Amino acid sequence: MRGEVLHYDEEQGFGFITGADGNRYTFTRENLRRQTAMPNGTAVEFQPGGGQARDVFSIAVQTAAPAADASTSATPAQAGNKAAAGAPHAQNFGRSAEPAEPTDLWGYFWRGVTRNYFNFAGRARRKEYWGYCLFWTVCLLIIGGIGLFTDMDMGDFDSDVSAAVTVGLCGTFILATFLPSLGVIVRRLHDIGVTGWLCLVILIPTIGSLIILVCALIPTQARENKWGPVPAGVRI
Repeated sequence: MRGEVLHYDEEQGFGFITGADGNRYTFTRENLRRQTAMPNGTAVEFQPGGGQARDVFSIAVQTAAPAADASTSATPAQAGNKAAAGAPHAQNFGRSAEPAEPTDLWGYFWRGVTRNYFNFAGRARRKEYWGYCLFWTVCLLIIGGIGLFTDMDMGDFDSDVSAAVTVGLCGTFILATFLPSLGVIVRRLHDIGVTGWLCLVILIPTIGSLIILVCALIPTQARENKWGPVPAGVRI
């Protein structure tokens, strides 16, 4: 499939491609067929799959040699005519071609614990962050309720080890979702234009959590920044 590079961070080795089908795909340095620079707007060919682009290579690199040979044999007038003829066929995959966001808040949570499980690059709008937080809390309450019911049924509250099932289930859930939860915080910080390392302030008792809360409430930075383009669905 053909597409256009929206953003590629060479230091982090992560970027986005808008495909000819109107969907946005992520790619990493390992997905590049050739280790070449990928500036914004580069036309590429790639293999789509599961929201990720694989075997990415620049079309310009592939066609550079034939184009050079043709230009040496063509007259200046012919070269100008070819350039003019090729201009209308150029495609610009802009924001109108971006994929639709999840239709509900659950979609943000599900995407966070599946496709974005290890994703610490890119940006997350406020709706994505709070949608994730909402259903993370709901799931924790449900799991905690199941644990409490099981402990009461087993009589664990009358034993030396109280609420063992509840603590075990809640602890497992928190550990299992630690990375995606950290990832959505980092991407939310990227979205307001600050480094994701700021998430370390959460280690400061009380004050750190308040700082993250304030950052989570700040609107999206209404322009492309070093961490990627404005998230799809955000009104600029």
